[in-house]
Amino acid sequence: MNFLEMLMQYGNTLPGAAAQGLIWGIMAIGVYITFKILDLADLTVDGSMVTGMAVCAMLMAAGWNVWPAMGIATLAGMACGLITGLFHTLMGIPAILAGILTQLILWSVNLKIMGKANQALPARSFKVLISQLEKYHALVVLALFCIALVVVLYWFFGTKFGSAMRATGCNEKMARAQGINTDFHKMIGLTLSNGVVALSGALMAQYSGKADINDGRGAIVIGLAAVIIGEALISKLPKNFIVRLSGVIVGGIVYYLVYQTVVFLGLDTDLLKMLSALVVAVFLAVPYLKKRYFTKAKRKEEGNHA
Repeated sequence: MNFLEMLMQYGNTLPGAAAQGLIWGIMAIGVYITFKILDLADLTVDGSMVTGMAVCAMLMAAGWNVWPAMGIATLAGMACGLITGLFHTLMGIPAILAGILTQLILWSVNLKIMGKANQALPARSFKVLISQLEKYHALVVLALFCIALVVVLYWFFGTKFGSAMRATGCNEKMARAQGINTDFHKMIGLTLSNGVVALSGALMAQYSGKADINDGRGAIVIGLAAVIIGEALISKLPKNFIVRLSGVIVGGIVYYLVYQTVVFLGLDTDLLKMLSALVVAVFLAVPYLKKRYFTKAKRKEEGNHA
């Protein structure tokens, strides 16, 4: 195979990678709500994404229309986030541990929902909204979903309630001093976050044609990677909220394009999870290293000139 043929073959994989990147970008927005807005580390998403997949797949397999199936899948994800919120706020369990506990619970719940480890949802047998068999159609539909989600969240976090939620994550003590019920806003934030994650799971089940109990494993790492890459990409742009949300989605696309490129170049697929973790680690470390070493060196140099 010559270089031109390889380039054409690689180009054929890009629409599918971009479509999956949009789905993971939607999931990453859910991660963004907890990680950046509420300043909480929520590990529920590894389970709630599979819950969205399982509920959507089983309802459609039972003959339900795709729209109510997706709506109920989203509500199921919101219930997952609510459980984590109750663990954290009412029982005083740290957020990261509360998410792990809910994730463990969801492993059993998801198995019970599907009755087995996986459920097929082939596009040729069901009227799915998107499918990897029609990648360009999937790209258009997913792009519209992303635009709608960004607009709705931009409106929501601009309301009085949404602003109170943002204040809770920014400075919890100050927010409480202003009369904001921070525990309630954390609970709603976790509920909203996992609802968005479950929605992405419902879309992923349709696109991939299946729901599998292992599909959500490592979702939090991919979500964090998309958030961090997105922030790096928009670092020179105005930092308004709609740009940040859009950056997260773009980060999901970039992540999956890089992922697809690495797979195409022949990297051992067993190492892909490790690669994802290292990417997140590097991007998380950059601000700290920049502040600790480069900023100090710059100040020292300016002091010497003075």
